[in-house]
Amino acid sequence: MAGISGHWAFAFGVLGNIVSFIVFLSPIPTFYRIYKKKSTEGYQSIPYVIALFSCMLWIYYAFLKTNVTLLITINSFGLFIETIYVGVYLFYAPKKAKVYTVKMLLLTVVGGFGAIILVTQFLFKGVVRGQIVGWICLVFSLCVFVAPLGIVRKVIKTKSVEYMPLLLSVFLTLSAVMWFFYGLLLKDINIAAPNVLGFIFGILQIVLYAIYSKKERAILKEQKLPEIQKPAVIMEDENTNANRKLPELTQEQIIDIVKLGLLVCADKVHVATCPNDTNCGVKATNNVENIPKLQTVEAN
Repeated sequence: MAGISGHWAFAFGVLGNIVSFIVFLSPIPTFYRIYKKKSTEGYQSIPYVIALFSCMLWIYYAFLKTNVTLLITINSFGLFIETIYVGVYLFYAPKKAKVYTVKMLLLTVVGGFGAIILVTQFLFKGVVRGQIVGWICLVFSLCVFVAPLGIVRKVIKTKSVEYMPLLLSVFLTLSAVMWFFYGLLLKDINIAAPNVLGFIFGILQIVLYAIYSKKERAILKEQKLPEIQKPAVIMEDENTNANRKLPELTQEQIIDIVKLGLLVCADKVHVATCPNDTNCGVKATNNVENIPKLQTVEAN
């Protein structure tokens, strides 16, 4: 029975690695945009610093345990990719954001993680050390999973899902499911418990996305502008005293009319005329000569 449980735990651990691998790669489009525009564009570094700190904590916890190798693999990759994210952010961020990011790194990665290692190594021994680090990981993971409440509040307030990508919510939910069963089968509450909260918040985000995305589509449909009607020319017939509608102008004909109007406006000529069809000392320009003469038609 223990062997079957171990096989299932390994299967869920592998699936958890795959899903978490995709989650860790999800910010790549954001950082590609930062690279192309050579600017962080107001993005915050806190999520990446916190993710880096979380990976370090779980790696430390995994080394204190004996049967959680799959925690080491995925968090080692997470540590690597989050370090790259923070490095790229520091390279392109403005001075104020750089200073803030460095302070956060010193507070969490250097100060926080260093203090945890020193305290647990010198004050606790054996199994107790693993339990203390496990509780720290559990509390920190709960805080991380509670963080999306800010996004949930923003979605409800703005009635817009612009700031809550659906795919990321789905993968975070799947990740919580996989790691919950991994921890449950290994009988490790420090791994299983935080992912219960992660699953609940993941489902909540998916439900909110389904509700407010439909409302957004309905609002956009209602606000759709009316179509522009094609121009038509109406000519009044004096004989019949009726309005007769001419054929609609095509787009090419409209363009030709506009071009002709611009040409006429560009070739304006000011000519002063005197009685007896003579010019008052003003020479006619070439443009006047080029103007076609109007023909007179005698009415029958």
